[in-house]
Order: sequence, then structure tokens, then C-alpha cells
Amino acid sequence: MMNFKKKLSAAAALTLSVVMLAGCGNTGSSETSETQQTTAATTAEPASRIAELTGGKATIPELSLDQYEIPENDALSFTKDMKIGWNLGNTLDAVDDSGNLANDLNLESAWVGVKTTKEIIDNIKNGGFNTVRVPVSWHNHVDENYTINQPFMDRVQEVVDYVIDNDMYCIINIHHDTELEYFYPDSEHFDQSAKYLETIWKQISERFKDYDNKLIFEGINEPRLKGTGLEWYLNTNDPKGKDSAECLNKHNQLFVDTVRASGGNNGERYLMIPGYCASPDGVLTDLFTMPTDTVENRIILSVHAYTPYNFALQAGAEENWSVDDSNSTSPITQFMDKLYEKFISKGVPIVIGEFGARNKTENTQARTDFAAYYIAAARARGITCVWWDNHAFYGQGENFGLFDRRAISWKYPDIVLAMMEYAE
Repeated sequence: MMNFKKKLSAAAALTLSVVMLAGCGNTGSSETSETQQTTAATTAEPASRIAELTGGKATIPELSLDQYEIPENDALSFTKDMKIGWNLGNTLDAVDDSGNLANDLNLESAWVGVKTTKEIIDNIKNGGFNTVRVPVSWHNHVDENYTINQPFMDRVQEVVDYVIDNDMYCIINIHHDTELEYFYPDSEHFDQSAKYLETIWKQISERFKDYDNKLIFEGINEPRLKGTGLEWYLNTNDPKGKDSAECLNKHNQLFVDTVRASGGNNGERYLMIPGYCASPDGVLTDLFTMPTDTVENRIILSVHAYTPYNFALQAGAEENWSVDDSNSTSPITQFMDKLYEKFISKGVPIVIGEFGARNKTENTQARTDFAAYYIAAARARGITCVWWDNHAFYGQGENFGLFDRRAISWKYPDIVLAMMEYAE
């Protein structure tokens, strides 16, 4: 059973007060390209900024959810310690396929208007997050043989080090390289996709082979048949859908084999793999198979779930969300229960690598309630979540931004406080 009240955690508020000390972007969750500008930093003292940013805007729900039995193993302890994560979205994953790219290192700020600094990551840490997912798109930074240019690889390592030096978990991946000429999960493009996947991961594995297990490799982001009616829906009765799911199983196996063969700590590093389009259905289908591995239970399932879709992601749709309304909560508990039954209860770890609720006419209270419930429900089932922050705040785009990287401040601290309340 669940009780619902409102409260503000004094301990959580104290945590957020630390990050207020310091003084644009593509608006898509993973795919869009609108540019937004952020406001300048305020100059008020920390205490007054807390009052300005949190006073009366939202309250945090008090939840009491049933706790599920979580098996005891190293993998589930590992993901539990990841606690809660934040995505450095629309940054190192930004792409430009116009053919007019003059300096590929400038892509980092092309969508968000600001390059990542240690100060940004320090503030994410101080906000209570223990994991940073660093999406990386590589195809603008390779030659005809898929050799990654060293300045870009150096920059990726620099950002990874910002995270690792804070004693946080860091996830790096292949992100917006899901095109026909790079990675496309079907039989027609299988050899091309395998070549790209293997070549990129050999280089990443070599560069980071001596990093400890706080660094996690994620094989590919949202693999799917882009440009088709099956892009976001795996129809297992469609021969193309079945073929794609089977190809992805082979690609996941290749990713695991490539990393494991690369030496150093990669022989036992935790690896994240997705099902089709990284959806819950992509791993719940019988077509999905776990890769075999040379080390026991070091594979984490990667799932993305902007659920319920009409509230969390769909433009012009539902702005309200209520913990007292089963139409709000059931879509979350239903998919999480299925993941728990098939995987968590069997000792297989899961990270929801992207979730969130876009800003719809400043519906901050609804988003705060949603964030609290989503995290509480996930943690009750042994699942760790990573909020998608694309540094987008205004306009009609997919505005998932929580942290203003230009101002170095939390724009929606209530949402952060709500997540931290239930992240332990």
C-alpha cells in the first residue's frame, strides 16, 4: 500500500544548498536539434537563492511503497551503489552531418552552448548524484578507417576523469551513430555495423583499460530500424523486427567479446547492453538473449523509459501527473514489475539509463511528484535510474534540463530533492 503526503526533506535541502554556491542546447531527449538559450546566473547569496529557487514552487511527496525482495549478489550491490544518475546529454553526443564541420572539438558546445567543466561535474556530485552517463557520438571524429582522432579521445577522457575523480560511476557509450553507414541492426547492414562497433570499442577499451570498475561501458544507444514504422516499436510478428532483434543479440555479443579481449581491467568491467531501441519491451521479448560472458554476472541491462509517454515525453499532451491516479502510476509500476520478475528477481542488474519528464508550461509540481514516485518505485525493485538532462529549459522542445550549466545552478532543485529523497 502507499500513503501520499507532502514534505520537504531538511537533509536533502541541505545537500542542495551546497550546490547553490556557484554561479544552449538541443532540446531532444536523444534526437532533436532545437537550440535554446539559458538565463544568466543570479548573484544572490546561497541562502536567498535557495529561497528563490524552491520557495513555494513544489513540495516533495511522502511515499511508502512496498519493498521487493532483492537477491544478494555483487552485480545488484554494484548497481545499488550507483544510487542515482544524471546524463550529460547533448554534449559529447552532439553531431553535425552537414558536411561543413570545421573543427570537430567545437561540437561539444554546438547544441548546449557551453563546454563541460570540472565545476559542472562537481556540482552534480554535490547535488547527490553518484553516477554520470556521458553519451558520446563518434562518427564525426573518425577517419575512413574509423580511427578516432586523438584530440577528441583525449577530451572524452578528460570529461570521464571529472567524474571518476569525484569517486562517481561513469557510463560511456556509442550514442548517435545509429545510421546506415555506421550501425544499423539488420542483416543487410550486419557486417558494416559489426565492423564499426568492433573498431570503435577496441579503441575505447584500449584507452580506458586500466580504469577501475567505476567506469562502465555501454555498447550502443537505442539500436533500432531508424526511418521505418518499427523504429520505436518492436513488432515480433514482422520479419524485419525479428531479424533486427536477432542481429542485435549478435552485436551485443560482439561488444562483450571485444571488450573482454582487450586486456587490463576490461576482463571484468561491468558492461551495459540494450534490447531493441532500449525499451523495456526490447528486453522483455523472448527474442532477446543475454550475451555469454567470460566472467559471471557483469552485464547490466540498459533500459530507457519515458513513462507514461503522454506525460513524460509527448508534446502537447498531458501536463498533470498524480500519485493518487492509477492512470499516472500504473504505467510505471507495470513495466518495472515485468523487469523485476524477469531479471532482478533472478539476480540480473538493470539501469534505466534515460528517464525524465519534460517541462510543460512549468508543471513543476507534477514533475516533482513523478520524479519522486519513479525513483521510489525503481529503487524498491532494485533498479537504478539516470535522469536525461539535455540542458533544455524553454520553448516547445523536449525540455528535460535540471541543471543550468552556464549559470552553474539547479534550475529545478525541487525535482532533484524529490529524487534524492528516495534514491537510497
